[in-house]
Amino acid sequence: MHIATSMSPEERDTRIQLAACYRLVSHFGMSDLIYNHITARIPGPEGHLLINPYGMLYDEITASSLVKIDLDGNVLSNPGEYGINAAGYVIHSAVHGARHDVHCVIHTHTRAGMAVSALQCGLLPLTQTAMRFAKIPYHDYESVAIDLDERARLVADLGQNEAIILRNHGLLAAGPSIAQAFNTLYWLEMACKAQVDALAANRELCLPPPAVIEKTWHLYQPATRRPFGELEWPAMLRLMDRKDPGYRE
Repeated sequence: MHIATSMSPEERDTRIQLAACYRLVSHFGMSDLIYNHITARIPGPEGHLLINPYGMLYDEITASSLVKIDLDGNVLSNPGEYGINAAGYVIHSAVHGARHDVHCVIHTHTRAGMAVSALQCGLLPLTQTAMRFAKIPYHDYESVAIDLDERARLVADLGQNEAIILRNHGLLAAGPSIAQAFNTLYWLEMACKAQVDALAANRELCLPPPAVIEKTWHLYQPATRRPFGELEWPAMLRLMDRKDPGYRE
C-alpha cells in the first residue's frame, strides 16, 4: 500500500516521519509488542492526529498504515483492518489537547523506564544524560489509562516540560517535532538504563554538586544551545533507509 497522492504534502511528510519514528523505537529496543503509541499532529487548523493501528508491531508500521483521528478519538481515516487503542487516545489526546506547542508524543513501557518509575527516588542525576532531566516531573499511577478525568491531572503534572515519568508505568516524551520527541525519549531511556546498571553494582553512588547538576540541566534546555533532535534526525532517517525503506510506503 502506498500513501494516497491526494493528501496534503504536510500530512504525507508527517506520516513518513512518524513511521520512521515507530521503526526507530523498535530498532532501539523500546517497543512493547503491539502496545503503546507515538502520535503526531498533522500541521493545519484541524488538529488531526496520526496514531498506530492497534494490532501491528512497531517495525511493521508504514506511512500509509497510520490511522488519522481527531482529538475526540474519532477515526477519520483508517486504511487497514485494525482499530485504535482507547488508552492511547486518553494519554495522547490529553497532551495534544492542552499543549499546542507539542507536535509529537511518545509513550513507552521499557524495562529500564518501568524500573525507574517504580523507584521512590525516581531518576537520579547520576550521569550527564540524566542531568538533562534533573527537573523531570512525575505522575502517580491511576491504573490503566482509560478514564477521561485522568487527563487533567496528567497534563497538570507534565506542565511545560518535554518529558514525564509515569509512576509504576513508564516514560512519556513530548516535543514540538517528531525529531525532538524521539531524541528526548532516547536519552531519557539511556539515563534510566545507566541508573539501573549503577544501582545493580551495589556500590556507593557518586553524585555531582547541585550547582553542576543545575548548570548541566540548563545546557540541555532547547533555548540554551539548540533544540536537540533536529541535527540528529537526518541520520536517523538514513539509518532506517538502510535497514528497510519500506516504512515510507
